[in-house]
Amino acid sequence: MPIRRLTEDMINRIAAGEVVERPASVVKELVENAIDAGARRIEIVTAGGGAALIRVTDDGSGMNAEDLALSVDRHATSKLTDLDDIRTLGFRGEALASIGAVARLSIASRHASEGHGWEVVVEGGALQPLRPAALASGTRVEVRDLFFATPARLKFLKGERAEASAITEVVRRLAIAHPEIRFHLTGSDRSALDLPSTGDAGLAARLTQILGPDFAQNAMPVDALREGVRLFGLAGLPTYHRANALQQYLMVNGRPVRDRLLMGALRAGYADVMARDRHPVVALGIEIAPQDVDVNVHPAKADVRFRDPGLVRGLIVGALRHAIIASGHRATTTGGGATIAAFRPAGGGATAPIRPAYAAQPAAFGRVSQAAAFAEPSERFDAAFAAVDMPSADARAHAAPMAERTARPLGAARAQVHGTYVITQTEDGIVIVDQHAAHERLVYERLKQSLARSGVARQILLIPDIVELPSEDVARLVARAEELEAFGLVVESFGPGAVAVRETPALLGEVDARALLADLADDFAEWDGSTRLAEKLDHVAATMACHGSVRAGRQLRPEEMDALLREMEATPGSGQCNHGRPTYVELKLGDIERLFGRR
Repeated sequence: MPIRRLTEDMINRIAAGEVVERPASVVKELVENAIDAGARRIEIVTAGGGAALIRVTDDGSGMNAEDLALSVDRHATSKLTDLDDIRTLGFRGEALASIGAVARLSIASRHASEGHGWEVVVEGGALQPLRPAALASGTRVEVRDLFFATPARLKFLKGERAEASAITEVVRRLAIAHPEIRFHLTGSDRSALDLPSTGDAGLAARLTQILGPDFAQNAMPVDALREGVRLFGLAGLPTYHRANALQQYLMVNGRPVRDRLLMGALRAGYADVMARDRHPVVALGIEIAPQDVDVNVHPAKADVRFRDPGLVRGLIVGALRHAIIASGHRATTTGGGATIAAFRPAGGGATAPIRPAYAAQPAAFGRVSQAAAFAEPSERFDAAFAAVDMPSADARAHAAPMAERTARPLGAARAQVHGTYVITQTEDGIVIVDQHAAHERLVYERLKQSLARSGVARQILLIPDIVELPSEDVARLVARAEELEAFGLVVESFGPGAVAVRETPALLGEVDARALLADLADDFAEWDGSTRLAEKLDHVAATMACHGSVRAGRQLRPEEMDALLREMEATPGSGQCNHGRPTYVELKLGDIERLFGRR
C-alpha cells in the first residue's frame, strides 16, 4: 500500500482522540485555560454528563478578535515561549482545535481593549466566520453534542452519572490546586457544587470545603524545603485512611497530577504506620523550578518527569515521616464518634429502660410483705454485683496522685478489662487503650532506634530452634539472612525444608519462631527486587514487633498500665500500630453525657 499524507480533518480527529478522552477531559482543558487567563471566578454548567452540554464562563482577561480567530487553530497558543520553561497549565495549543474537531464549539470573548465581544463557532472541524457578541468581560466557551462528528467514540462513554462524577472530580482537583479562585459547578445532571475563594485561609479552608471538617481535625501540616524544591500541604494522620487513593490530591506548580513516582513516595512515607491495603488522605503541592520538571509527557498532562526524581521522592518520604513524628501519639478524632455510634441502638431510638429481674419474673421471687420488699434489695444487688466478673486488673489503688496522672494526655489507668483493654481517666473524659496494638508500636520504635544506634542486641539459643517450612519459603529466608541478621534474627538453612534459628532479638524475649518466620516469608514473597532495602528493613521490624509485643489476654499490673501510657505519650506515632489501626480511642465527657441523654 503506498504511503500518503493524511487529510487535515483526519489529523485533527486523531489528535482529538488523545486530548479529548471524555467530557471530563474537555472540562479540564477549558478550566485550565480560564485559570491561565487570570480568572477569579469560574462557572461550569453541564448536561447529559457533559456529552450534551459543557459551558465554562470566566472573568479572565479575555481575547481580542485576532486572538480569538487564532485560538481554534492547531498549535496556536499565547502561553509557550520556551518548552523548558512552562509556567502555565496549558501550552500545547491543541485543546480548542481538538474539541472543535469532534463537537459543536462556540467561544465568545471580550478583551478590555475592545468595545464589544467576539464569537467564533466550529462544528465538526468546520470554522465559521467571526461575528460580534454581547459579553461584559472574560470568556464563555460552550461545547454541545460532544463526539457527534465521531459517533464511534460515543459508545465508549460511561453512563450520565459516571461522566458527571468524573467532571466533579476534575473540578475538585483544580479547585484544591487553586484555592484563591471561586468555582461554581451546576447543571441538570448534578447537584450544585459551590466553592468560594478561601482568600488568606488558603489550602486548609479549601480542603474543609471539599473533604469536610473531619480532615482538618485529623491532618498534619507539611512544609519542607530541600535544594530549592518545596513540599507543602496537609497529610492525614495514619489512622485516618481510606480503601482507595481517590482522596490523594497531588499538585506540581499548581497542576493536578497523578504521577507514579509521587504515589510511590506516599506509600513509602506511610509504610510503617499503615496497612498495605489502606491509603492515606493527603493534599500536597510541590513547587519546583520549571526547568527541573517535564510536563510535556502526554497530551493529558497528568504525568510529569523530574530531572532529579530521587530528590523529590526523598523530600516527600522525609517530610511525611517528620510530620508523623511531630504528631506524637495523636489518633483520629473520628474514633470517639464511631465508638459512640456503636453504643447506640441499631434503630437509632432511645435506649429501652432497664427492668429489674424480679419485675420480669415476679413468680420466681414469691410473695413477700411490703416491708420485706424494702429490706431485701440491697442483699440481692450485692449478690448480683458479686456474680459479675471483675476487671482483669484494678489500678484504682495505685500510689501516684490521681490529679497528677489525669492531667496527662492519656490520663490515669483505672482498670484493665477482658485482659486486652486498659481504661484510663482524663480530666475531661476516658480513654480505651488496646494494649497489644500500643505495645506493638512501642517495640517497633525501640527496634528502629536500636538498629540506628548500634544494631539490635541478640540472645543466643542454647539449642537452635528448627522450623520446618515449605522449600520456597526456606529459600526466601536464607536469601535474605543478612537483612534478618541486622535485626538480631540469625537463621541458616537446615536442609531443603527447614531453617535453624540460632539467635533472636533480645528485645523480643521469648518468640514463637515458627509463626515469625512464616510471616516474614510471606512478606518476602510479596516484595519485588526494586523495593528499597530501608523499606524492607522497616517492614521486617514491624513484623517482628508484632510477635514480640504484649499479647491480648495478658493481665497487667497497675504500674505496667501506667508505664505503657507514659511511654505512649513519649513515643512518636504511638496513636496507631504498625498496621495503621488506632491504639486508643478517646471519649470526651460531653459525648458520654449525650449518649445518656444528660445533654
